[in-house]
Amino acid sequence: MIFTNTAVWIPVFLGVVWLTGCAGPQNASSVTNGKSDVVTDSDEPDSRRRARLRLELATGYFEQGQTNVALDELKQALNADPGFADAYNLRGLVYMRLNDIALAEDSFRRALVLNPRDAGVAHNYGWLLCQQARYSESFVLFAQAIANPTYAGQGKSLMAQGICQVRAGQKPEAEQSLTRAYQIDASNPVIGYNLANLLYERGELVRAQFYIRRLNNSELANAETLWLGVKIEQRLNNREAMLQLGEQLKKRYGQSRQAGFYEKGAFNE
Repeated sequence: MIFTNTAVWIPVFLGVVWLTGCAGPQNASSVTNGKSDVVTDSDEPDSRRRARLRLELATGYFEQGQTNVALDELKQALNADPGFADAYNLRGLVYMRLNDIALAEDSFRRALVLNPRDAGVAHNYGWLLCQQARYSESFVLFAQAIANPTYAGQGKSLMAQGICQVRAGQKPEAEQSLTRAYQIDASNPVIGYNLANLLYERGELVRAQFYIRRLNNSELANAETLWLGVKIEQRLNNREAMLQLGEQLKKRYGQSRQAGFYEKGAFNE
């Protein structure tokens, strides 16, 4: 996991973007009378089948970090089927990783033109815009994704929306988004940390304590979560709890900058 300098904890790349549940490509769908229907082997054309096989290869290469190979497979997928929205979605993620913002945005736009109801694409496009500080545009796309009743990633999109709202200075709105995300997926450490940190910054220490204690009592605790727990307990004058967390921090992450802050008593860091 990585941490930013904006007091926001963001997971690794696939934790925020939507690569169909961080697994494989979504099933293609056809549209009949305005309703989606899952495409089965019997009615999928050969061009789409060939493109799907290339997309599956591209997905595997992308997840392994072989970005250029993934991009080559995507080119072949789109040559076989230029109307394959899932391929454009992954193409957008590849170009995000390559930091080619223009081509990433072009890819997500094409995917949404081909399949306007794809909440996963809306989520990814929203996250791209958030990274460019185009917050109002990103919120429209996150809202579009979250409003889709068949979308399985609502918690993920609420989390991403909340992170972006913090960046945009919309802290009350961020609390609402992160609280809703937590209600959907309380086991997600990114949601728990960011919600606790936001509450800590707003001075709601008891509520912050609830979320960070739950996280620090799990196997997902790390130097950053322990340090936040230390600061919250210190502000609440819970010396025993603060010392216990501090000892864990020094023992498990003694070389971390957070352990250094603790040793110096730099509780405002």
